[in-house]
Amino acid sequence: QVHVMESGGGLVQAGGSLRLSCTVSGLTVADTAMGWFRQAPGQEREGVAAIDTDGTAIYSESVKGRFTISQDKDKNTLYLQMNNLTPEDTAMYYCAADFGLARLLWPDEYNYWGQGTQVTVLS
Repeated sequence: QVHVMESGGGLVQAGGSLRLSCTVSGLTVADTAMGWFRQAPGQEREGVAAIDTDGTAIYSESVKGRFTISQDKDKNTLYLQMNNLTPEDTAMYYCAADFGLARLLWPDEYNYWGQGTQVTVLS
């Protein structure tokens, strides 16, 4: 049984930083594609960053240069380092995982999801 759990969200001032963590059980991080997604109230879930099994990382244009996705294979954990946060980054952030994906930033591609962690950026 696959279990995905996010942590690290919180309240931060604009310009600040947060690091989200995603711990996974039931599958191996190194063998799956994994991604970070976010959803603000009234908006669709959008892909923020993803990493493929070969280590290739991709980012949405809105976070490129500010966010960094990484993984610790020994801890079976995925991270999202978020710097220079803005109020527009306020959302529930979700971690997701799956195998053999073609479109890493598309939420519909993923079957395994966490419950989310809230990130709120104050202006």
